[in-house]
Amino acid sequence: MKLSSFATSLIVFAGPAFGEGTLTAQLDYGTFEGAYSSTYNISYWMKIPFGAPPVGKNRFRAPQPPLPITNGTYNSTQKFDFCPQRTVNGTEDCLYLGLYSRPWTSDQALRPVVVVFFGGAFIQGGGSFAIPPAGYPVLNVSDTNDFIFVYPNYRVNAFGFLPGKEIADDPYSDLNAGLLDQQAALQWTHKYIEHFGGDPTQVSIWGQSAGAGSVVAQVIANGGHTTPRLFNRALASSPFWPKTYKYDAPQAQSIYDTFASLTNCTGPSSLQCLKTVDVQTLRTAALYLSGSHTYNTSSYSWAPVIDGHFLREPLSLATAQRKVNIDQGFGMYNLHEGENFVPPGLQNATDTGSPPFNSTIASFQTWLRGYLPDMSEHNLQRVLRLYPASGAAEELVYNTSYVRAGLIYRDTVLACPAYWMARSSRKHAYVGEYTIDPARHGSDTEWWNQVNSIQRSDPLIYDGYTGAFASFFQTGDPNAHKLTNTSQPGVPESNLLNEEFVIKENGFTTVPTSILGKRCDFWKSVAIEIPE
Repeated sequence: MKLSSFATSLIVFAGPAFGEGTLTAQLDYGTFEGAYSSTYNISYWMKIPFGAPPVGKNRFRAPQPPLPITNGTYNSTQKFDFCPQRTVNGTEDCLYLGLYSRPWTSDQALRPVVVVFFGGAFIQGGGSFAIPPAGYPVLNVSDTNDFIFVYPNYRVNAFGFLPGKEIADDPYSDLNAGLLDQQAALQWTHKYIEHFGGDPTQVSIWGQSAGAGSVVAQVIANGGHTTPRLFNRALASSPFWPKTYKYDAPQAQSIYDTFASLTNCTGPSSLQCLKTVDVQTLRTAALYLSGSHTYNTSSYSWAPVIDGHFLREPLSLATAQRKVNIDQGFGMYNLHEGENFVPPGLQNATDTGSPPFNSTIASFQTWLRGYLPDMSEHNLQRVLRLYPASGAAEELVYNTSYVRAGLIYRDTVLACPAYWMARSSRKHAYVGEYTIDPARHGSDTEWWNQVNSIQRSDPLIYDGYTGAFASFFQTGDPNAHKLTNTSQPGVPESNLLNEEFVIKENGFTTVPTSILGKRCDFWKSVAIEIPE
């Protein structure tokens, strides 16, 4: 690992050794004050602007350069607010990031970097963190690993993902603005992370749920040729990758048109009107649209779109052609996580919910045709054969409509996107499945998202699972710094062995990906009818 190229320290420690006391980082647009936690032995900056406030004509626009700090040292020990959320919280002035690492001085080697995108279905969430911050269990699992975490905000719901030809045609607006926020944070990292002891040539991106969907988007961005190269590794934990329409497809354009109508911004100047409407009006309309398709054609309305520039092709096509930005890919999914997103009524003998569903085959087929409205009858019959009423997956045997529907949703939106992304990497690919009960969407986060007691009470899973993540971030290989003994398998190379790493209640195993691979190959072959 190379040494810092700076002749003098760009992090100034105004206190005792090892960063105890005030820290300042001097960048070309301002000086930023950080802090040190002796409890967790980390230096941290909670709030650094990486873009100008996206307000006024910059609403719905790609992030602009951060404003210069001209009034002294900027206090980066304060939390920053989320971008506008679903109800009443959040602020448009939200393009900030936080970062933390073990203490560092410029005479030490640079460390790998992990940029983390938050989840929340592209409708909510934020990168602001407390102490200890999210991801700290990954850093703390072993002192063999030493890297920097970066947590940026990005715009969500209508503020970050408003589609439509009006957005595309306006010179002061951009499609997929939330993804462009993420790219701006990666560009900031590439330019400035050496000031904090990070190596810009060893950057991983990571996320869970929509955060992992964001990872997927960055992996296929710009036709797989983002320049300069902003990262070389990607870990997607249960990537939420819903249907991706072209920005002006009827399904996408209807979102814009409905949004404009709900805010009384119809007519030829609708976009200019939307740029002047108060935040709460936009938030209320975005919330209505968020739930308008739940349990029928898709789970939520806000999502990335194919814009022809940043996202040029669907994931299925980009990964098939290996148009990706990564050397090493690691894709994770959970056994039962599709069940979080299908109608609960599919479990019951009688109709429940709105719209109503029950456990009969007829009700299941109604859901399937609603979920895949553009799929041909021929291919729907292929789906029914591939996912029979009584069947199996890698670690699961089932005979209910609810689990059956959950598997279809899991594979199309979560598991196959993880599988495709990982296996399209240029050099090394790893796939894993989390099966510890209940193995629902987000169940796995307890091992690495926040400090908690289970990490101490079950060190085997903590070391083997979280340790594999840490080793991947440090080296690109989840086995290089393996913490479990030889009785526990490592993470197999997916492309070489067609196997996946399985996290179980009592340890780890590896299993063939034959069933998952067959199903994901099918979904890739019919992806244009989903679309994904």
